[in-house]
Amino acid sequence: MVTDDDQHIEEAETYRRHHEQIHRADAGGMVAQKEAMGRAARVWHHRRCMITDGRCSMSQVDDQSRSLTAFDQGTTMAVVVEMSESSWLVAGMLPGVARQPLKKLEPDPVALERLLERWRAEAAKTGRTIGGIVLAYEAGRDGFWLARWLQARGIEAHVIHSTSVAVSREHRRSKTDRLDTAMMRVFLGWLRGERGHCGMVAIPTLEQEDAKRPSRERENLVGERTRIINSMKSALSRLGIRGFNPKLRKAPQRLAAVSTPEGIPIPPNTLDEIRRDLARLAIIREQIDAIERARLKRLGQAPEAGPNAAVLLLARVVGIGVETADMLVQEVLSRALRDRRAVARYAGLTGSPDESGAKRREKGLAKSGNARVRRGLIQLAWRFLMFQRDSALAQWYRSRTEGTAGARKTTMIVALARKLLIALWRLVTTGVVPEGVVLRPAA
Repeated sequence: MVTDDDQHIEEAETYRRHHEQIHRADAGGMVAQKEAMGRAARVWHHRRCMITDGRCSMSQVDDQSRSLTAFDQGTTMAVVVEMSESSWLVAGMLPGVARQPLKKLEPDPVALERLLERWRAEAAKTGRTIGGIVLAYEAGRDGFWLARWLQARGIEAHVIHSTSVAVSREHRRSKTDRLDTAMMRVFLGWLRGERGHCGMVAIPTLEQEDAKRPSRERENLVGERTRIINSMKSALSRLGIRGFNPKLRKAPQRLAAVSTPEGIPIPPNTLDEIRRDLARLAIIREQIDAIERARLKRLGQAPEAGPNAAVLLLARVVGIGVETADMLVQEVLSRALRDRRAVARYAGLTGSPDESGAKRREKGLAKSGNARVRRGLIQLAWRFLMFQRDSALAQWYRSRTEGTAGARKTTMIVALARKLLIALWRLVTTGVVPEGVVLRPAA
């Protein structure tokens, strides 16, 4: 009979053999061959893939910093779309056509598709064969629906990470839709495989986007619940009332008996306001309970489907509940990130050094990643110290914060959150349990 410990040992051995293969491949470096025009043809490098059964799986890792496939500018039509609520401005670069067309459209994907086909026919008249169309637009309020719509019709679509594009640092720089279509130069640099031009956003499926909604909706409802409770407490404090707890289930029934220190009942307008707040609070509680019940039902019906297995595995760690596990899996751990640095960078748990000449200082967290994951990890790190006191991570934290010469706890908790995220990522991807971490029995 195979126990959990035997399974973890076997998975750890597989993880070790995988990294030995990577280190042995370091001697080979990147394989490149010269094309007729003297350009280096880009081929797959071992750092951009996971080794499974001796083969290189190209879909395992998201490396959106540059294109990993060859770009033939003579047969590929490149298009950039600047999207707004009222109109779309489309710029193109057509093989064999000297001019760079620019067209303003209504926000209509069908009209965009017709425009692309017209441009394809115009390029074909010059004798060029258009092998494909690549299109890009900046990430924004429209999300990813257009990219999925175009991909379903055979058009290669990309979504540009807005903050990855370098902009002028002038105090008052010009900003128009026509200038934004100059992003074509940035897009072409990315297509050629050059780093530093821009980064792309991984386009999720509709199911992946929908799976994030319960956790995000619950977070918004919890914030609204806190706002309503604080509002009621503030209204009562202005009247000198401090013994009433609006979070209790029987608070509406007890409200009528509450009075000010002078023995005067709560003024009628304030009383009506608090009653309406209590009614909204009851509705929010019901909605939060409905989300939590639906999540547990989904996990119970299909425990091995999709990311549900990873959620249940994380929920076995003492100190991590189903809500935190679901948030971490749906937001970050289900993504095919390259390595531990990419995992920490996605959560924004990396530093931002400020170095110039002899000056050396840290400006704090970069905060350029997923803020929802970062907030949840900081809270989880404090909770982890309570429930996993004997773990190696908790001992590492205490050894650096205890005593008069210890570092500030609020500073080191961020470092602990980063280490904890990487440890949980390894637990989900390789099955290696962090040293000293206690797991609940499997259900």
